[in-house]
Amino acid sequence: MPVSVVVGGQYGSEGKGKVALYIAQHSGAHAVVRVGGPNSGHTGIDQTGRPWVLRQLPAAALASDAVIVLPAGSLIDPSVLLVETNRLDIQPERLIIDSNASVVLPRHRSEEAEEHLVERIGSTGSGTGAALRDRLSRNSKHVLAGDYPPLKPFTRPFVAGLLRDFLNHRKRVVIEGTQGFGLSLWHATAYPHATSRDTTAASFVAESGLAPQDVDDVVLVIRSFPIRVGGNSGPLENEIDWPTLAAEAGLPSNYVELTSATKRVRRVARFHPEIVRRAIAVNQPHRVVMNHLDYVDPAASTKGLGPLGWRFLTGVEKEIERRVDLIGLAPNRLVRATAHSDRPQATYASFP
Repeated sequence: MPVSVVVGGQYGSEGKGKVALYIAQHSGAHAVVRVGGPNSGHTGIDQTGRPWVLRQLPAAALASDAVIVLPAGSLIDPSVLLVETNRLDIQPERLIIDSNASVVLPRHRSEEAEEHLVERIGSTGSGTGAALRDRLSRNSKHVLAGDYPPLKPFTRPFVAGLLRDFLNHRKRVVIEGTQGFGLSLWHATAYPHATSRDTTAASFVAESGLAPQDVDDVVLVIRSFPIRVGGNSGPLENEIDWPTLAAEAGLPSNYVELTSATKRVRRVARFHPEIVRRAIAVNQPHRVVMNHLDYVDPAASTKGLGPLGWRFLTGVEKEIERRVDLIGLAPNRLVRATAHSDRPQATYASFP
């Protein structure tokens, strides 16, 4: 069946929104699905070149008039969602929320603040984990989307049935995963420095109400310099600082990356293959995408990948024992590598 699943191969912020947007545009996706909650942000660039950082809606919503789906496994902060729908002028008929999805309430954020999760494990403090805990406890305090008045214009029961109908008519569905494999509640190497859910392709498919055999395209996204969120967020192999990266990449000396959701300065490191090899073993991707190769080869964003970038990429492929299929050289550009063994050229696929 025509289902694409985009999953992160490191610790989040690998550029999954950019890749999901690319897939949705180039495949003519009929529906774009966002799993997870508002504890992470995805960035996409619209057809005018404007970047959008979205925490609740999928970045692939910028691609076209594709149906936007928040399935039963998602966690929804109404305040975040309604701001995003207003900014993007999303009409109720285009956004479909499963009535069984969970609602993140202000008290959930308060609970996480009282537990000092931001300081203890580098949590975003969005309330997503506390809402999920409510769901698992199966008590009367938990609120479902179908019972929350501000969300009622968007909700309908059994959205999985609608997705099934799309697939039966051979209409592509793009599932935009959240965070990265190294943050999985089950597979993280540094528990409790993990997120509150699983972050694998199989989990994203299950949260969407679809079956494993529906998927014909698992896309694993990695980046040349992996990051973790700022603070006490867990170990990061080969960690460096932003001035070091900026000097090597020809960027301003004060250059940093900020987390999409909390605007904290990210931690950054040199590429380390082990977490990616584990992500490949668990997710078995059909395609691998590497972003931020312009950090390695500063001229790549305008001139294409040069010898320095190709040497780096070839070294990564040997370390992860897997070919990289698409390369990100700028926020709105992916490069499709040629089939030649020495890859002297590349075919550019820009978007929008």
